[in-house]
Amino acid sequence: MSSHSLDRALALAPVTHAETEAVFSGHYQGLYANMIGPFGGLMAATVLQGVLQHPSRRGDPLSVTVNFASALADAPFEVRSQLARATRSTQHWQVSVMQNGQVALTGTVMLATRQDSSWEATELVMPAVPPVTEVPRLDTEGFFPPWLRHYALHVVAGGIGPQTPPVTGRTSESTLWVRDEPPRALDFLSLLALSDVFFPRVFVARQQMMPAGTVTLTTYFHADAESLARQGARELLGVARGNRFHRGFFDQDAELWSHDGELLVTTHQVVYFKG
Repeated sequence: MSSHSLDRALALAPVTHAETEAVFSGHYQGLYANMIGPFGGLMAATVLQGVLQHPSRRGDPLSVTVNFASALADAPFEVRSQLARATRSTQHWQVSVMQNGQVALTGTVMLATRQDSSWEATELVMPAVPPVTEVPRLDTEGFFPPWLRHYALHVVAGGIGPQTPPVTGRTSESTLWVRDEPPRALDFLSLLALSDVFFPRVFVARQQMMPAGTVTLTTYFHADAESLARQGARELLGVARGNRFHRGFFDQDAELWSHDGELLVTTHQVVYFKG
């Protein structure tokens, strides 16, 4: 097993497995700690790991939806994955993460075997930003939760904290360069975790931290294995924005671009907040 912190945190051991379902055991061991429990992106990647490690897995991730019922304690847990339906080109998996006999997360994972097509297009446009070498790296010690120490962030705009450029006007949009720390070649697991690396938009909009947590997250993969290989361990460009903040919940959408301008994922989530 790799010694990288992400791989250690995502390590699952098989408990039982059959042709269409399996149970794995895991334990974060304090890695990627957030204010309560582990970083949500790591929890989402754990759901995906429970499918990618299944012997019947076929294809690569197309979409992952994770619903967060509760935070995980720093203790052993189980990942239960079941193949609900398969076609010639897709697989639909249902996943639950259990701890102490209770559901902590539920999720669905869609895998697909991509086909060549004669036409393709990207309507989103990658923002024009300074190269990562011209943007100071965020010092994640002290002010920020521990999980951020596993990422190198260079905030271009829309930050929070004493070192970063704040928002201008009435917006919660952020733009930043980000990669795993220490550097790690990009794969589907790390890409999923990185899709949740953005601060909750309410932090940026109000320029203060407050109780908040993701309740549901969906990530759509536009990357294939070749895209990931081209990216390697270089920084990704991320953009995140909020839509509506209303009666204790808000939604935010985000995107991650490769170093050379390829759209790799888009993501949407709903977040609880108090304040």
